[in-house]
Amino acid sequence: MTSTSSARIHLLPDAVADQIAAGEVVERPASVVKELVENALDAGATRVRVSIEQGGKTLIEVGDDGVGMDREDAVLSLERHATSKIDSASDLIGVQTFGFRGEALPAIASVSRFTLLTSDGTTGTEVVVVGGRVEKVAEAVRQRGTTVTVRGLFFNTPARRKFLRSVGSETRAVWETVATLALAHPSVGMQFVADGQLRMEVPPGQDQVDRLAGVWGRDLAGSMIPVRNAMGSFEVHGFIQRPGDAKPTGRRVQLLVNGRPFRDSFLVRAAEAGYRSAIHPGDRPSLFLDLRVQPVEVDVNVHPAKLEVRFRDRIGAERAVEAIVRSALGAMSAAVPVGPWRPLPQHAVSPGHPAEVTRGAPPLADLFGVEPGGVSPVGVKEGSGPFAAPLWQVFNTYIVFEAPEGLVMVDQHAAHERVLYEVAMEQLQGKEAPSQRLLLPITLDLTDEELDMVELHSEGVQRVGYEVSPFGGRTVVIHAVPAPHPRFDAGACFRELVADLAGGRFAGWANGLERFAMTYACRAAVKGGTPLHEDEMRRLLERVFQTTLPPHDVHGRASIVQIPREELERRFGRK
Repeated sequence: MTSTSSARIHLLPDAVADQIAAGEVVERPASVVKELVENALDAGATRVRVSIEQGGKTLIEVGDDGVGMDREDAVLSLERHATSKIDSASDLIGVQTFGFRGEALPAIASVSRFTLLTSDGTTGTEVVVVGGRVEKVAEAVRQRGTTVTVRGLFFNTPARRKFLRSVGSETRAVWETVATLALAHPSVGMQFVADGQLRMEVPPGQDQVDRLAGVWGRDLAGSMIPVRNAMGSFEVHGFIQRPGDAKPTGRRVQLLVNGRPFRDSFLVRAAEAGYRSAIHPGDRPSLFLDLRVQPVEVDVNVHPAKLEVRFRDRIGAERAVEAIVRSALGAMSAAVPVGPWRPLPQHAVSPGHPAEVTRGAPPLADLFGVEPGGVSPVGVKEGSGPFAAPLWQVFNTYIVFEAPEGLVMVDQHAAHERVLYEVAMEQLQGKEAPSQRLLLPITLDLTDEELDMVELHSEGVQRVGYEVSPFGGRTVVIHAVPAPHPRFDAGACFRELVADLAGGRFAGWANGLERFAMTYACRAAVKGGTPLHEDEMRRLLERVFQTTLPPHDVHGRASIVQIPREELERRFGRK
């Protein structure tokens, strides 16, 4: 039997255990700020002030106007596993508070010179802790609330302190932390001061739109459109960036679940998948999405700093995000506005709690003030179908009409591309495509690469309406062709189609079916510079507004551009 003197297992001293806990929750000054601000939010604060010096290396101070603590609770809060937020293990399921581990304050105090000043509104208490050892407990004067001051972070663990980054890097990390919590809690006023300079200040009682503009800036907020819909057990609220405003760099992404910030690269990819065939590959849209789900359906206790969560239905969450983002991109608000004027996004109107996201809901009533098939308003020229307002073709390329909030311009080629792409996708997935037999078949000579593409995509070629057979060597004969519009040049379209496929066009955009559909739609659509009759323009508009993504063509460019009335009035000096 091993003697006591040679035992290799022993209990760690409390000071060492606290420093180990600090390693889990205190990685850098930003993580200290996160823990302290979340405590303030859990305490019901309506205003929170964060002040740092030297990136938080020398000073971090977080003050709030929350409930505060009396002397007994103030001392107890610095003990490990002391918390006011849970009572039993069952409380960890569906926990509604931010902090609940009961280790943040003692962990922070163990690696800093720590001061807690708090008051419950009747008595004030000051507790001073240095390196985990309580140095002072005394009465103090303070209004209701709590202020935590952290000096010399990691002063007693120099090995960890030397891994802190530059002052600028640590300051940016703290700003991001405060900004994230400010976005998650628009009702709470927040102020961030770094080295005596005010870096951010947002007032209490804001709605989500104003808070987004206050934190991310009005320019970025003005490029966002609202999202609010439900699918299955998930409801998604928030804002996503118009495809035309997305850039390869400089984007911002914020995910929340039931108001709690978290990170999830798979959900971000799901949201980006909703932009498929509407955005140029390489462009990265900004996203602000809040998933609402029953608390028992998500586990937030899977990461020491609560930066990650686990969904019971992971696949359902990703599908809901992708479908709801794609649905929002089909609204007219996703069309690109002209001019520097960028209105803040309007709050999305909740459709209730549908089981599935609806597809292809054309906003005809919003455009013309009439329901589809309804009576045209007085003074509007009668036409066919819901698009009864006057139409103009500009430069034989753009269709222009008046909407209640401004002018709308539609690129006829881009709009027809969108129509033909969605039709082609249905045909490639099994729907029969109409075609017409040719009295005189078309004979074409192809290159070896183009002939390989014809053989590789033979089923797709047939499904979109072409009937092609080999004629010996590198020659093919076309016996039947599709008829997407009266001015369609079937031979030229086929030649351009196989040339694009051989050249790898759209290879970075899509999978095989989508690539073929995009290429066909691009080549088969009516070209810019083609004069259209009024009835042709009306039919094109009716068809494009029945697609899932009317404002965007298959290249990631805009097919619809809006000139808001406010922009016109600003240009003419009326505003």
